[in-house]
Order: sequence, then C-alpha cells, then structure tokens
Amino acid sequence: MTITAAVPTATSSTTAEPSALGGVADWAVGVMEAIGAPGAGLAIALENLFPPLPSEIILPLAGFTASQGNFSMAAALFWTTLGSVVGALALYGLGAWLGRDRMRRLVEKVPLVDLEDVDKVEAWFERHGYKAVFFGRMIPLFRSLISIPAGIERMHLLTFTALTTAGSLIWNAIFIVAGFYLGESWHVVEAYAGVFQKIVIAAVIIAAVWFITAKIRSRRRKPVSGTDA
Repeated sequence: MTITAAVPTATSSTTAEPSALGGVADWAVGVMEAIGAPGAGLAIALENLFPPLPSEIILPLAGFTASQGNFSMAAALFWTTLGSVVGALALYGLGAWLGRDRMRRLVEKVPLVDLEDVDKVEAWFERHGYKAVFFGRMIPLFRSLISIPAGIERMHLLTFTALTTAGSLIWNAIFIVAGFYLGESWHVVEAYAGVFQKIVIAAVIIAAVWFITAKIRSRRRKPVSGTDA
C-alpha cells in the first residue's frame, strides 16, 4: 500500500477531528512521498523550529508509513531523531548568538520582570540544565524552547547534543512504534498526546498568572523611596 492510499483511509475515519489533523498529515505525507524517510526527519526539524507543527501527528504517521513498507522503522527513528537534533542545534545557535548580555538588556525592557528573576533562572539552569535538556525533549512546547537557554548559557555543545539525541530518541520511538503497530488507527495517538499538551499549557498559564500576581503584590508592598516619589 502506498502512502497516498493509506492516509485517506486513516483520516477518513476522523471526520469529526479538527481539520488541522488532515492538513498536517497531508503535508507530512507529501514530504515523505517526495524524499522518503529523510522527509520525516525534515518535518521534525521544522517542528522544532515552528512548534505549531505537531510532532504528535508527524511521528505516528511516520510509524504508520513504515508499517506499509515505504521505509523501515529503523530509518524512521534515525531520520526523525537526526531532524530533532538539527532543529535543536539551530535554536541552540540562536541562544548562543543572543548571548547572556543581550538577553539581560532585553529583559530589562520587559514589564514585571527584574534581572533578579533572570539570575534565579540562570542559577536554576546551572543546577538542573542537564535534566532540563533531556526531559524537556519529552514535554510539548518545551521541546523546542529549552534549546535557547542552553545556547545562552553556552552548555557544552557535545553534552547538549548527546542529551538532545537521547531524549529525542525516546520521544520519537514512543510515537513511531505506536503508529507502526496501530496501523491505520495511527491518529488515535494524537488524541492522547493532545490531552498531555493541554495539561502542559494549563500548567504554564497557571504559573504565568501566579508569577504576575506575585510580582504585582511585591511591588505594591515595596516602600516608596524619596527618589521614586
């Protein structure tokens, strides 16, 4: 079975699903049809750079495509993990280019954020940076973003690459293997991953609200100095 014959079967059973599922799937299919397993890697590299592209759709679809004999599961794992690393290195480079000093100058212009907050984040990253890069590869949204502070803090490049490879391989393998064995029901994986993503987004929103509320309260409690007056 070719990819073009398989995907409509998979997506036709999900007419109630958001149209984005079919759109991203069709795009990923086109890339994989054009260049095979490297196409899955290219799609995942772009997903790292543009987080709205969901790996939760691309990876199971790559596994499903492998199950149809278009390429092997090993090839899907290799190319998607390579794509993850390439995308992460690009964002690491962005963070390294931004640099600590430039980042601090930008933060000074952000309302409610003090350089003390930046210092706390830097101290936290120094203590937990390795774990953040490794486990961050398995958390939606943070999968891409974690590369930027790693670049700003100039984490050792070989260490960053090794941690990114290991974390990405685990994440990619879960979804590719699921898509491989679910066959034409590969899209079921996206529903469960979507729940996880919503939990992460909700946690981020709650943390942001808590941070803003705490900063406003602390500033109200601060005594007004003669200079401020």
